[in-house]
This record gives sequence, structure tokens and C-alpha cells, in this order.
Amino acid sequence: MKLITFTHGGTTRIGVVKGDAVVDLSTAAPDLPREMVAFLEAGDAALDVARAASDAASSTLALSDVHLESPLLRPPKILAVGLNYADHIAETGMDTPKHPMIFNKQSTSAHPPGDPFHAPRVSDKIDYEGELGVVIGKRCRHVPKERAAEVIAGYTVVNDATVRDWQMRVPTMTMGKSFDTHCPMGPWLMTADEVSDPHSLELKTWVNGELRQHSNTKHLIFNCFDLVEHLSTAFTLEPGDVIATGTPSGVGIGFKPRKFLVAGDVVRIAIDGIGEIENAVVTEPPETIYIG
Repeated sequence: MKLITFTHGGTTRIGVVKGDAVVDLSTAAPDLPREMVAFLEAGDAALDVARAASDAASSTLALSDVHLESPLLRPPKILAVGLNYADHIAETGMDTPKHPMIFNKQSTSAHPPGDPFHAPRVSDKIDYEGELGVVIGKRCRHVPKERAAEVIAGYTVVNDATVRDWQMRVPTMTMGKSFDTHCPMGPWLMTADEVSDPHSLELKTWVNGELRQHSNTKHLIFNCFDLVEHLSTAFTLEPGDVIATGTPSGVGIGFKPRKFLVAGDVVRIAIDGIGEIENAVVTEPPETIYIG
């Protein structure tokens, strides 16, 4: 299933995309939660109800008439991985990590798949990173690699947008990775049963129509299942957690001269078998300044 969070008629809820139509689960299966994290927390039974309801639905909304939100409006955690493709390591000139290089993006960076994201007022060094996102579906700890697939609800497309000077000025990278709007994702959560092999997916990123990144998840150094095992060794993974698995070569900072994003640029990221997101870059608006 293609599970979405969408807004229509002034309310936000979850649904299932079928072709060019949306099955509104708030009407097709009214007993289900209307928010994605709560839906995932309801487990396999909720997925079964949603699947049956979407197959039986007699009325739908046009996909073009709804506004797609981030599949997870506020993920409990956004965990990301640095230097996880050999070609990206080569373009950075850094050493291959012996262990996954984990950092986090704040949950407030989650952003819809088609909405503009911000070029911040404090930097002119904003970059893009096309990535496969793993969405956790079961609360879990100490998951062995061979059982990792059991706890994955599905997959999504992620842009790990990065403010490079803020990323590099301290070792933790959190500030440079966590600006509001800097984790566009979607367009939906593709359930794991629809993805035969998450480690054989073509990934492409375009900026203003120019192909910048072109790789395949088979080139991940630490694959999706490695990452679930590694992360769950230290802390509990929860339904709705997102793991951004890393980006291949072709990011803006890797070019000579560098190709950072500016207002007006458009970034499109597509992953075979999952979908694509497209976000324009806009100057950070004044209404982002507020107290209270």
C-alpha cells in the first residue's frame, strides 16, 4: 500500500493511494487512527483493516485534489547515516567509517513532499541529499540483522537537506542537519510488502532538471537491516521512526566549483519502486521569527 498523510477540506488524516485516487481511511475505516504514528502503533491488524478497506472502498478522492503532507507529520525520531556510499566518501575525501556514522535530524525538520523548503537567512551553503528512508513499524530493541525486516513498516524518499557550514563547524552535525523544513519526505510510505528488495533500488536526484545523483541502494555500505540492528543495540526503535540511510555522490559540495542551492532551485528525488518528491527552494520567510 501507498500510505499517505493528506489534507483535504480543512482536515488532515491518513489514506491509501490507488492510481490517481485516494481512499480516505477516516471514512473507509473510521475506527482506525487518523494519524500515521498512531496507525503504525496499532500494528499489523490496523494494516490489514486498511488494506481491506481500500480494496472495498466505493468512493475516493482525486489525488490531485488533496495536499500531501509528510507521511509522518512528526516522526518520533529521524535518524540519519553519514558516509554510507563509497562514491560519496570519495568525493568528500574522508575515510570509510568502520561503524555507521549516526546523527539525528530534529523531528521538526519533517516536511511535505511537494512544498518549498527554506534557504535559511544564516547561510548560503544549503545542499541536497537524496536518500532512501526506512520507516519503523514495531517497537523493538536488540533486533538481529536477520529479523530486521520484521520491524520495518515500509520505505519512503527523503531529502536530507543540509546547511554545510553549520554542519561542519561542530563534530555532531545536528544543527546543520536540522533546520526546519530540511527533511522533505514522501510522497507516501510504501509498505514493506510492496518492496521486494530494498537493496536493489535505483536512486536519482535532479536539480533544475540536471541529473546530479544516480546510484542504487545495492551500494550502501551499511544496508537497511544493518542499520536497524546497529541502532536498536543502543536504544528502542519506535513506530514512525525514520532512518535516512545515506546519500550517494553528486551532492552540491562535491562539485568544483560547488553547486549549493539558491532560492528558485527545484530538487527532485526519485527512487525506483517507491516514488518521487519535488521541492522548490525559497528564501526563509519572515514569519519563521516568532516567540510563543
